[in-house]
Amino acid sequence: MPKDIDRRGILLAGGAGAFGLYSWTAAASSAALAKKELTLQRRPGVKPKNILVVLTDDHRYDAMGFMKAQSFGETPTLDRLAREGVHFKNAFVTTALCSPSRASIFTGLYAHQHRVVDNNHPIPPGLIYYPEYLQHAGYETAFIGKWHMGMETDTPQPGFDRWVSFKGQGTYLPSEDGLNIDGRKVPQKGYLTDELTDYALDWIGSRTGKRPWMMHLAHKAVHAEFIPAERHAGRYAKETFRYPENMKPGVPGRPMWVENQRNSWHGVDYPYHGQLDIGEYYKRYMETLLSVDEGLARIMELLERRGELDDTLILYMGDNGFMFGEHGLIDKRAAYEESMRVPMLMRCPSLFGARTVDQVVANIDVAPTMLAAAGLDAPKGMMGADMLPLARGEHTPWRSELMYEYYWERNFPQTPTVHALREDRYKYIHFHGIWDVDELYDLAADPHENDNLLARPGHEDLAEKMSAKLFRMLEDTNGMQIPLSADAGERNELRDPAKPGAQGAPFPPRFFRPPSR
Repeated sequence: MPKDIDRRGILLAGGAGAFGLYSWTAAASSAALAKKELTLQRRPGVKPKNILVVLTDDHRYDAMGFMKAQSFGETPTLDRLAREGVHFKNAFVTTALCSPSRASIFTGLYAHQHRVVDNNHPIPPGLIYYPEYLQHAGYETAFIGKWHMGMETDTPQPGFDRWVSFKGQGTYLPSEDGLNIDGRKVPQKGYLTDELTDYALDWIGSRTGKRPWMMHLAHKAVHAEFIPAERHAGRYAKETFRYPENMKPGVPGRPMWVENQRNSWHGVDYPYHGQLDIGEYYKRYMETLLSVDEGLARIMELLERRGELDDTLILYMGDNGFMFGEHGLIDKRAAYEESMRVPMLMRCPSLFGARTVDQVVANIDVAPTMLAAAGLDAPKGMMGADMLPLARGEHTPWRSELMYEYYWERNFPQTPTVHALREDRYKYIHFHGIWDVDELYDLAADPHENDNLLARPGHEDLAEKMSAKLFRMLEDTNGMQIPLSADAGERNELRDPAKPGAQGAPFPPRFFRPPSR
């Protein structure tokens, strides 16, 4: 990554304990940015593939029909991708929040490197999106859907020949903001998922075949508030939702902040500062996903008619997970599996066959993988790796751990700054700026993370080793600083005084010891 880029906004420096204020906007206006170097080494003998990346919002890893997380929820097209392609069963994001995750997808970098640490900041000028490399190498490129980096911007971004987007989260149903089509304001005509699919079909259908193409189709779905297409509304109304066992309060070893978050914007006792039945909420979520699955089926049908389907690399994934009551929480941000784990499916019969991949992959791996499919070597500095050897079933060196990071937001104060290290068996979760117990889980014995090993003696050495490894990774990637952003957005900080636990959860037992004499 460029060494002359610093964090936009305010930075709490990690060096000698000094505090420094830095404004990227001011710096950018006073100095011209260096010319981007977009030429990458080509891989000999590799035919560039057409590339379709379909990104959904808040789609948790098990919310697909073939995963059978519930007794309902059909996703026949996603099931087909898993059956005919590769299911990366252990796919994660390095930050479970929309904008940071999307920036990691486009840059191959961790949030502390690309600087998009919340939903309010854009990618700083000077960083390169991987579609810029593709465009420079001769690809036709398109972005269609939710950008959601930099507050309300829907301005066309570098690297795309075609641009269809909307402000912020957008709306499922037509609103006055409408769409931005190549810099021109256009009314939104209908249900957003269907309309984005139509734009995608129009653009793919107009390709001549003379040049390879890449499309990034980023749906608003399935972000809350969940509004299914009219044809799907009520599809699962009579189905029965299985509530998670660890939704109950008072689980031993649970950190205080997690227990207290039950009565908050992101908790099951006061969800979004209102009343919400988690089961009914999930039903609408799965109804909203139906139009995404149908839209992808339409795109695959078009590719098949054009004779391009089996030679097009299709990657489907979510930008982060979503909790439906696990640990007493809803939404994302936390380092629990349901928050940071996402669906990831990839199909391209001319490159690889059907299989399930067990290795841990992540959003930072998307950029180098798409470049590899284009016959290009990834630039130095990307943190991710090419997933194609895994997709082909090859024995290749791969990561033994993945780092996770989330930085506290003033407008969502329930969740502290979190760093985590997820290995194949153990996960260590470290909190910053809060007086509480950290977490350590044996994922093999405890996949739902109910038994915090640090709540009792006996696992301190393992936690220390994992903590040391976590901080070495941060040091090696220039991550030893905590971002401090100016206040932005509505503060969702209320509690319901009528709910149990409103006085606050007690300290864990390990914090209590009689005074020494």
